[in-house]
Amino acid sequence: MIRTLERKLSALQHKAEDAVNRVRDRHLRLAVTGLSRSGKTAFITALVHQLERAAIDGRLPLWDAARQGRLLGARRVPQQNPQIPTFAYERGLGALFAEPPAWPEATRGVAEVRLELRYRTRHPLRRHLGEVSTLYLDLVDYPGEWLLDLPLLALNYHQWSQQVREQLTRPALAAQAAPWQLTEQGEPWRPDRPFDEGEVARLAERYTAYLHACKDELGLHLIQPGRFVLPGEYQGAPMLQFVPWVWDPPVGTPAEDSLYATLGRRFEQYKQHLVQGFYEQHFAGFDRQIVLVDCLAPLNAGAESFADMQQSIARIMESFAYGKSNWWRRLFAPRIDKLLFVASKADHVTPEQHGPLVSLLQHLVQQGRGQARFEGITTECLALASIKATEAGRGMAGGREFPAIKGTSLAGEPLLLFPGEVPAQIPSAGWWQGQQFDFQAFRPLAMSPHQAMPHIRLDAALEFLLGDKLE
Repeated sequence: MIRTLERKLSALQHKAEDAVNRVRDRHLRLAVTGLSRSGKTAFITALVHQLERAAIDGRLPLWDAARQGRLLGARRVPQQNPQIPTFAYERGLGALFAEPPAWPEATRGVAEVRLELRYRTRHPLRRHLGEVSTLYLDLVDYPGEWLLDLPLLALNYHQWSQQVREQLTRPALAAQAAPWQLTEQGEPWRPDRPFDEGEVARLAERYTAYLHACKDELGLHLIQPGRFVLPGEYQGAPMLQFVPWVWDPPVGTPAEDSLYATLGRRFEQYKQHLVQGFYEQHFAGFDRQIVLVDCLAPLNAGAESFADMQQSIARIMESFAYGKSNWWRRLFAPRIDKLLFVASKADHVTPEQHGPLVSLLQHLVQQGRGQARFEGITTECLALASIKATEAGRGMAGGREFPAIKGTSLAGEPLLLFPGEVPAQIPSAGWWQGQQFDFQAFRPLAMSPHQAMPHIRLDAALEFLLGDKLE
């Protein structure tokens, strides 16, 4: 009883300290998201490593606080949310500095790491007094697929099922969906069929396998429900055992214990506890947001994959709670006031393609950026590589020199190639004819653990996201 009371008092104390820091503008929750394989884990690992080494041998010339020597250092400190898993930073470093180096294992749910940054202010009075200021920075990693579920809050089970039914008119999706379309007896599912726990669990497994196939084999991103492919701690929960109703609709009101009624209830439970719960517990409390976008893999995969990625980005844009923050609203109802879009893996193309890569990203998020600016939020688009995996060079073919990148494939083979030209805007239907890309996956460069990691424009991202907080 006494220990329980102590824990409650400690939690209240932490909340009070965070509230004071928010009022004094010394606490920032920076959320990092992106669809699978966009580089979230590598980005956070690199960001923490650069901050920890910034005052020693940092490679951050585009960040004013670091270039001017005002950043005195950064260290990891205990996080204030013990219910959230800690970001696996040390494990990520172990992979990157291994022999051979490897990319960190992707996170499967929400993870968090807290940093304490100390710096000398440029404020005239505080600078005169020699005051050293502190900013507490919470980095929160979460899957972008979870944001794709937020639009489900506006749909009932029938409406969502209708959406999926329309998607299955696409031949590629219909072929992948065939294994869960029929019962184990080879018949279509009936809405009045009695609910059977084991039978529905097996059906949900087949539907989840379909979603994974859409993602891994077809290169699609708009996967719903997102928790089915990234369940986190809810793996095997009944809330994740339902499917959309794509068969003949029920006639009249289904019985409470019928298959249709039970699936509908589980859909509502999923929305209430996982989708809305994620928004209330995490998303609504973010101050700033970075969205990583891998534009290159969909270009490799083709027009359908790229269009699906474009639609997914549009869905993600709809999810943000925009609005200008001030100290009062930051205390009681924090809102995202800066939003950074990043075209990740900029080292996977030659340097002269960085401009078109940024332009393509700007076109992808154009509508959402316009809405954000209208609400007073500051946005920016960058192309960066949080950890360089290639070096720029020149190649020779047929007696002619061409720009190239060189690195090592994931299989350990040396590569020297020109991956292709990045379109500067959304490709038209005819543009895809004859287009060929070779955007390879590279392993990280060999690096010393005693030096800051090589990167491309990570310091520009830090200047945008943290520059005004270290004034």
